[in-house]
Amino acid sequence: MKDVMIRPELCMGCLSCEIACAVAHSKSKNLFLALGEKSAPKKRIYVECSPDLEVSIPITCRHCENAPCVSVCPTKALSQDEITGIVNHNPDLCVDCWTCSMVCTRFFPLYQLILEIGCWTSSMACNYGTIGRQIKAGIKCDLCQERELPACVEACPTHALIFTEKSVKK
Repeated sequence: MKDVMIRPELCMGCLSCEIACAVAHSKSKNLFLALGEKSAPKKRIYVECSPDLEVSIPITCRHCENAPCVSVCPTKALSQDEITGIVNHNPDLCVDCWTCSMVCTRFFPLYQLILEIGCWTSSMACNYGTIGRQIKAGIKCDLCQERELPACVEACPTHALIFTEKSVKK
């Protein structure tokens, strides 16, 4: 299965990925028209900038194999497609318990690094990209299934985001 891989050393924090994601999930699929949409388009990728570390890191769901968020969801609002491996979110079943965020391992190594260095921002307390808390029923990355290449990857000017096969651990 393919996934969006992140190369933080190449990220310059321009937020192009966030904008492209929101536009790709808008009704119009057009930047200028999306700005006027009644329900503002929502991004599914978040760029965490840490000036103290001089780093910017795009964060999004990695659609883990045997995703822990799926197994802990009490209402089965999260499910994993057996063929594509994509973790899907059904907002109609979501009760906003955020249990999924508590078990997300996306950036555990990043959190460990931040704890060791002692640099922490309040926004880093959230597991961005698991489920975005931008609306009552959360939203999450769907890897732009209708596109050949996810919008965030296509928009990244430095190629900090790449869409490639996941490495399989044996």
